[in-house]
Amino acid sequence: MTRYAHVTGWGSALPEHVMTNKDLEQMVDTSDEWIVSRTGIRERRIASPDQTTASLAADAASRALKTAGVHPTEVDLIIVATSSPEHIFPATACIVQDMLGATKAGAFDLSAACTGFIFALNMAAQAIRTGSIDTALVIGAETLSRIVNWQDRNTCILFGDGAGAFVLQGSNEPGGVLEAVMHADGSGADVLMLPAGGSKIPTSPDTVAHGLHYLYMEGRPVFRFATRVMAEAAREVVEKAGLSLEDIQWIIPHQANIRILEVAARHLKLPMERFVVNLDRYGNTSTASIPIATTEAAAQGKLHPGDKVVLVGFGGGLTYGAALVEWTGPFPGHPEVNPERYRLWARVRSAGLRLRRKVLAAAGREQRLGG
Repeated sequence: MTRYAHVTGWGSALPEHVMTNKDLEQMVDTSDEWIVSRTGIRERRIASPDQTTASLAADAASRALKTAGVHPTEVDLIIVATSSPEHIFPATACIVQDMLGATKAGAFDLSAACTGFIFALNMAAQAIRTGSIDTALVIGAETLSRIVNWQDRNTCILFGDGAGAFVLQGSNEPGGVLEAVMHADGSGADVLMLPAGGSKIPTSPDTVAHGLHYLYMEGRPVFRFATRVMAEAAREVVEKAGLSLEDIQWIIPHQANIRILEVAARHLKLPMERFVVNLDRYGNTSTASIPIATTEAAAQGKLHPGDKVVLVGFGGGLTYGAALVEWTGPFPGHPEVNPERYRLWARVRSAGLRLRRKVLAAAGREQRLGG
């Protein structure tokens, strides 16, 4: 019997602090008019010192679980797509798993830059279709403000912080993630990257002094790539599902630049009114942009059961892809859940496990000394 992966929950988390273009005028040589005319962005959110990629991810995930009526202990898999992980390792997803109290979930990060959420959504949907899992959390989360050079006006105007999450659940009823396409072009790896901090260019005083730990982007080649592949991927996933663009109610794109979205709309011969756009208020939140936009569209009553929705994006790698989703919403009869209670319990559980490890480690040292 065919299994389907339905989107039954969604949620987002955005920092309270708003940085406007007027604020940026005090930091770099730019203007509100210049930024808006070239990007469509008017403001973005910036994480506070006590917020991290994992904390934003956990907040978005909690809201998605509440919408779906799913207890954290029912989650089988957590995938966090991010370009700004808390560490190279452990995975940010493991930290989120601990924060949520998702005790039976496997967890890993996925790195595909701004396309990461689409890739992660496809991975989770495939795991559900095969029957290996029943419930997954797919999260896009970023604190890009931590890796942006605030003296570089070409990049600092673009990015913001935030997180968005989907709950996917398996069912024999048709719907959910119908198709997905994933592509990469590694020949463009050097036009959008974080140069240092990995094994090729380890951290050193020189890499810090030369700003190699900041996001680097060559705008023109990225723009040309994006304007080509956004429409290409959207058309491909629709055709793969045996549908036409006339069957699609909404396009929810990666929120990078309004000019890119306008070109994509022209190539698809669709009006901009069919696109969900919120980049004017949040900027480019990378992996988080698509689930944040989807959550807003759902809250505004734009998404209805049975709607066909294309999620499409591009990013560093270079990568690009799209997913076609038949909107479902929460399963009928889903229970009321309070994920925040689980998070309180999860903190107690985590502290207990850490204490136990320390006790066992101390006991082991004593035994070795005694031996």
